[in-house]
Amino acid sequence: MCSHYETLKAREALEALGAVLPADWEPPRFSADVFPGGQGMFVRRPREADSGDEAVPEIEVLPGVFGLLPFWAKDAKLARQTYNARSETVTSKPSFRDAWKRAQHCIIPAPAIYEPDWRSGKAVPTRITRADGEPLGIAGLWERWKDAGGQVVHSFTMLTVNADDHELMRNFHRPDKEKRMVVILPRGLYSDWLDAPPERSMEFMRQFPADRLHAEAHPTAEKAS
Repeated sequence: MCSHYETLKAREALEALGAVLPADWEPPRFSADVFPGGQGMFVRRPREADSGDEAVPEIEVLPGVFGLLPFWAKDAKLARQTYNARSETVTSKPSFRDAWKRAQHCIIPAPAIYEPDWRSGKAVPTRITRADGEPLGIAGLWERWKDAGGQVVHSFTMLTVNADDHELMRNFHRPDKEKRMVVILPRGLYSDWLDAPPERSMEFMRQFPADRLHAEAHPTAEKAS
């Protein structure tokens, strides 16, 4: 699971996904560290992507709440419980099933995620990155919600898979808890994930190879999960 990650600036995120941006393009502003209920960013296909309009970009970056907010959410506090979606139950859980059924796929670009290493008996915040230095492209779902004032709020969740047998990620979280990891997409599958229909979505729910990740203790990350 992941409840703390670093976000990329919008320009960096889009360029990491292969987008070409004009020099005068102004990116939205985001906090460097994101926790459940906080403001982050996600990348998706524009809703007008199939319109044939050449002015519509192939991908867009949107600000959103880290934690999925389905249409029936009473308030944004629900995001503190819906920041990760288990791939095994995503098709049936009320919080996620509509976004999955509609294939509302997104990618959350992140230089790093944080997980607690409990092997010493204490939680040691650990920073996890790609070994090659590229940003992580985390598979997610996005949603559109209206608050009490009628304002549209976008939100997103990170998809996860079991990691009990993963050489690296099995070292994190409490010893008596199931080991989980977010779905990190290989760069060559970014477009495929954004375009995948519901019946093919589960094909992307795979572990990312341990030898392509790097983990380093980061004691100053006090709020890590």
